[in-house]
Amino acid sequence: MATGPNDNSNYALAKLREYIQAPNLAKDGRLPTERAFAETFDVGRRAVRRALEVLESEGLIWRRQGAGTFVGEKPDDWSAQVTELVAGTDIMEIMEVRLRIEPQLAQLAAMRAKPAEVERMRALVQKTGESTDADAKELWDGSLHRQIAQSAGNKLFLSIFDVVNRIRQDDAWQSIRELARRSGTNGRASFEQHMAIVDAIADRDPARAGEAMRQHLLMHQERLIRATSLGFQEEKAAEDSAAKSVDEADNPLTPAS
Repeated sequence: MATGPNDNSNYALAKLREYIQAPNLAKDGRLPTERAFAETFDVGRRAVRRALEVLESEGLIWRRQGAGTFVGEKPDDWSAQVTELVAGTDIMEIMEVRLRIEPQLAQLAAMRAKPAEVERMRALVQKTGESTDADAKELWDGSLHRQIAQSAGNKLFLSIFDVVNRIRQDDAWQSIRELARRSGTNGRASFEQHMAIVDAIADRDPARAGEAMRQHLLMHQERLIRATSLGFQEEKAAEDSAAKSVDEADNPLTPAS
């Protein structure tokens, strides 16, 4: 006489505990579906569902609607929302927000920054100016702007800034920023603008600090618009192709096509 699957929830719970402790879990911690567990352990889906509820209540797994079930503690909802928000935001939207909040942050920093913080800003300006590759320049530039935001002394403003600043972690952003830099004459203008912002903060001049930051961001917005335009990309591709041809012609070891 054939028997149906075991519907003992305690049995299902024991098998699931063994499973999530095994070293061969998926890299992202995602677990199989309830149906797959039911078939693997020969238990009813109701027993699997109940066992998963117990594990979730213990903080051993977490579930997200439409995404699946994962091993470990549920990540902070705000972090997940920020990640999704950043992923769905384009470069121009980021610059629009920066233009609205960073001049105000510079103004607040001019009123509240401590002398040690101003000195830190000056050191970060130098680091940014001395950086020769895109990754390092982004790192120090981001640190400078965050120091200004931190010196504004407003935690809510800083949190908003950090959400906007998360875009710097994206490879696409760095690539576009590098194109934008190459569309300008050189990095000297950016360096001088950074110095003007910090000088205004040091002089306790909120109006000048805010305007200096606004001009700085407007310059970068203009460069980003140029870098993302089709004409500039075609021009850049032609330049790269021409440079490659010259390099190959000058290199006697380059094999003939």
